[in-house]
Amino acid sequence: MYFTVSSLGEKALVVHFEQKISVDVHQYVLHIQQSIEEKHIVGITELVPAYCSIVIHYDPYEIWLHINELGLTDKPSAYLKQIVTHIIESTQQQERKLTHSTRIVEIPVCYGGIYGPDLQEVARYNDCTVDDVIEIHSGKPYLVHMLGFAPGFPYLGGMDKRIAMPRKAIPRPVIEAGSVGIAGEQTGIYPISTPGGWRIIGRTPLQLFRPQNDMPTLIQAGDYIKFIPIRAEQFEEISRMQWT
Repeated sequence: MYFTVSSLGEKALVVHFEQKISVDVHQYVLHIQQSIEEKHIVGITELVPAYCSIVIHYDPYEIWLHINELGLTDKPSAYLKQIVTHIIESTQQQERKLTHSTRIVEIPVCYGGIYGPDLQEVARYNDCTVDDVIEIHSGKPYLVHMLGFAPGFPYLGGMDKRIAMPRKAIPRPVIEAGSVGIAGEQTGIYPISTPGGWRIIGRTPLQLFRPQNDMPTLIQAGDYIKFIPIRAEQFEEISRMQWT
């Protein structure tokens, strides 16, 4: 697969692959991410996968020290770019063997009412009923292509076009944590309270972002999400259970 490696500021590289959103490209991104991680390259501090790219954060000083130990004169960015390019080219010749296990994370959602103020508007826009929107939205699992925008915010692929709707012209100043929204042909979940322009159709009582935990995000790139409709009473019950 075609790729490019370029600098992203002074402490990161970005690897771009085929510019389209698909399961195949997503799997390839995870495959390359895994291959780079397995090399334990000196100086790399974090790998951030996205729809069709990977951002590689690094410590230039640590890499510079390593370069000097090797007796080389390369700049840290050029040295790391050469290594990453070699890994990707070598990996392309190998069979893909992802060790990332596919998880299906069930997310309970109370649709409509105070939890989903835009649900009826989404139904009207698409000339269908509220029940149709809920059935379509919760009818299949969604692949988590990436996390972004806010800590733990999952960008999901594969939403049905029958319930697509443009973002709001004027974003809300505050959207409650756990809100499930639609923007264009995408759907996602707000893990924290934040401004946003997505159409809110429901809310989950689950805490998607817990910064005090070793693994602060409930959902990871590569997971699948399955939305489970619940009643308001169930929402309150699950909320109470999380704080006991």
